[in-house]
Amino acid sequence: MLANLKSFLVRDNVLALAVGIIIGGAFGKIVTTMVDKLIMPIIGILLGGVNFKGLELKIGDSIIGYGEVIQAIFDFLIIGIVLYFLLKAAGQKPGPPAPTPSEALLAEIRDELKKVK
Repeated sequence: MLANLKSFLVRDNVLALAVGIIIGGAFGKIVTTMVDKLIMPIIGILLGGVNFKGLELKIGDSIIGYGEVIQAIFDFLIIGIVLYFLLKAAGQKPGPPAPTPSEALLAEIRDELKKVK
């Protein structure tokens, strides 16, 4: 059973996935801090001293903190932009992966069969 577990971890790149998740979590913290402490205060100053974190809507006893939602949207946008440029810098286009050798062979066979007809 231990050998099967080791095979699973190595074959399916579970370790690489785990490292990616850990690095992604750390990167998310960096972006959140950057948005909270740098970007949103600058945007707040440009908009006349608005503190986005303090933006709330009080309805009865309930408080809706829509300012934090705005900050979360900025987090998401910044992470998306950074990932796009990282993939572009690495020479990878975000999109469908390249065909596997089996798929390439099948495409060649298909093309040859079309020529025969």
